[in-house]
Amino acid sequence: MKLRNIIYSALAVSALALTSCSDSYLDENMFSSYGTDVEDVNAKVIGLHYKYAALWGMSSRQGFTGCWQDGTDVGAPGDTEGVEVPFFQYGSLNAENGGVSFLWENLYSIINSANIIINTENVDPAAKGEAEFFRAYAYNLLVTLWGPVPLLTESKAVPRTDFTRNAVTEIDAVIAADLNDAIANLPEVGKTATQNRINKDCARILAGEAFNRMGKYAEAEAAVSATINSGNYKLIEERYGKYLGEAGDYYSDMFRWHNQRRSEGNTEGIWVFQMEYSRDVTGGTIDSPQQRRNWVAGFHKLTDFMVNADSIGGRGNGRLRLSNYVKYGIYEKGDIRNSNHNIRRILYANKAGVNKEIWIKEINGFPYRVDEGTAGATKVTVKTGDRCYWTTADTLNTMYPHTTKWGGYDPTDDFGYAIVKDWPIMRLADAYLLRAEARIQQNNAAGAAEDINVLRDRAFKQYRAETGNASAGKVTAAQMNMDFLLDERIRELVGEENRRYTLCRTGKLAERVKMIMDNWAEGTESKKITGFDASKHVLLPIPLSEIQLNKDADLQQNPGY
Repeated sequence: MKLRNIIYSALAVSALALTSCSDSYLDENMFSSYGTDVEDVNAKVIGLHYKYAALWGMSSRQGFTGCWQDGTDVGAPGDTEGVEVPFFQYGSLNAENGGVSFLWENLYSIINSANIIINTENVDPAAKGEAEFFRAYAYNLLVTLWGPVPLLTESKAVPRTDFTRNAVTEIDAVIAADLNDAIANLPEVGKTATQNRINKDCARILAGEAFNRMGKYAEAEAAVSATINSGNYKLIEERYGKYLGEAGDYYSDMFRWHNQRRSEGNTEGIWVFQMEYSRDVTGGTIDSPQQRRNWVAGFHKLTDFMVNADSIGGRGNGRLRLSNYVKYGIYEKGDIRNSNHNIRRILYANKAGVNKEIWIKEINGFPYRVDEGTAGATKVTVKTGDRCYWTTADTLNTMYPHTTKWGGYDPTDDFGYAIVKDWPIMRLADAYLLRAEARIQQNNAAGAAEDINVLRDRAFKQYRAETGNASAGKVTAAQMNMDFLLDERIRELVGEENRRYTLCRTGKLAERVKMIMDNWAEGTESKKITGFDASKHVLLPIPLSEIQLNKDADLQQNPGY
């Protein structure tokens, strides 16, 4: 969607994609899945949620998820689809990349739709606040990933071809005003029209991110402290919900299907985007989100041992792997966030009737399946329920340590093209991390350590009880710096945060990419990070089509592209 055309397609989506059946398609009122008595503006607000989901639920390019993880300190490519390849083979990243264009176009579509609501006369303050949240969200991503971009605060009735780039400081002023207004006017959690709508704390978390990026650290700290101190949230430290009778732990419970919402016992969730799959709304999917097929390994190819099941996360496709740095470099013994329920490193044969003799050999501390007769190999028999093994070649797609946060299985869709579960977007843990970041930047190392230890007290709680080591996992003020903070964000939020955005927001992308290239490179040449140029790749290219269509002004390209 081009900048000049956003008004038309935005109105079309709002008027058509979100409506349910009506007596006449000429009716002026727009209706939504929340009821036929909804007011017009409210339907438009729901349309912003739809647009958000359509953006991050893209399926026509399955590698889109990998664009924001691959080529960073978190992600490495698996069975790539293609659109994500220039995000680790940086030399091929250009202004015609489909992932870049899709994000740019959809963020401006969100902005245009938000502007319609914000500029409506006598609009309900809460509806305006929700629209301001989404406009701030879109502009914050744009300036973080592109730098100066065109600033639009009104919807235009005619196409424009004269856009220029506004200074980041101008856009930041709009972001700050939007977020402050949203915080003032949005409802508290539990008082929104439905539990998936935007509340004050969603705006506060976004403010924490945006104000930290802007260097307004005291404002960032104040915003997230209001959420932390509200008493409305509690870190999950005990098992809860639907899966108490199954293997798991209190951290993994937060990410299980039917266990993620506040109404389902998740006291930590601030914004859990409800993926209205078949359980609530017939045909309620939004495109076919590909997060599971990216993050979960393609273990269905282990045909000797595996069948699809919820216990192994359903059918993955192995498009995105955790980097060697995440797999081997950052977790301490006893951290529950690295348990096999959260980063699956060991798989158990679940296919009925398995009874197979294989040969295994330990390679780099991990047992792999090898050919019979391999020197130093041992013969084992694998039966149903036993640990299964894979070859070293499998680790690029078929099986490797992976986060379980996106796993889920619907027995009516064994192929598993789309994810079925809700999306974890913001939770209380992120508030602590953002406040720790703000405190580090204000030279309050003791305060930052206090926040980090809240999370690590939860992460090492079980291990401390088992070992009697009350200080396991504790950190000190002397350890507090931005690198430690970024590592802790991985440990807590891997698979949840847009890592490229986080590294660009904190100014650490170039440094972290170099660290991976120098110390944690992937073993296969085609999977290594190559071609990164710090003078160029810390910002994305403006889509070429936008520049070409903008015939009446100079929409300047970012340097190097």
